[in-house]
Amino acid sequence: MFESRWVRHSAHSVQAPDTRPGCMTFTSARRVDFPMIDMAGIIYYPQFWDLAHRFYEESWEHSCGMHYDVILNEHRIGFPLVHSDAQFLHPLSYGDTVHCTITVPRIGNTSVTWRYEFRNQDDVLCWTSDQVTVCVDMEDVKQKIPVPDWMREGLAKLAPQ
Repeated sequence: MFESRWVRHSAHSVQAPDTRPGCMTFTSARRVDFPMIDMAGIIYYPQFWDLAHRFYEESWEHSCGMHYDVILNEHRIGFPLVHSDAQFLHPLSYGDTVHCTITVPRIGNTSVTWRYEFRNQDDVLCWTSDQVTVCVDMEDVKQKIPVPDWMREGLAKLAPQ
């Protein structure tokens, strides 16, 4: 833990559990570091998707109890992004802390819809994104497969309530 003159930062991300019964809405936080910003001193827009994917990978441990690497390499299941909508609502600057909340509003037969919300350390909503991933067999990534029941059960814990 260290403090800057703007905000206190944790060296690692943090999980803040949701207190709703059966709900594990995923939350985590990361600092905006210098390599993420543009000449204006705010996050360069592609970095939002990079951050989202980092939080996404982290969320699997909380929903399904395993690192995304295990899903990819042992279960041989992948989830490429097939659709993304985003709203840029407020800039995130160098030194800010991004607090991410991920929910899964829909689990289809072969797809999963993810909802991201990024807030700053002052709880200002900065970025939202609705993203759809499709479940594929890593041996043939052009072939959609049904979301396995064990995975569906884990991801259902991230449903918004």
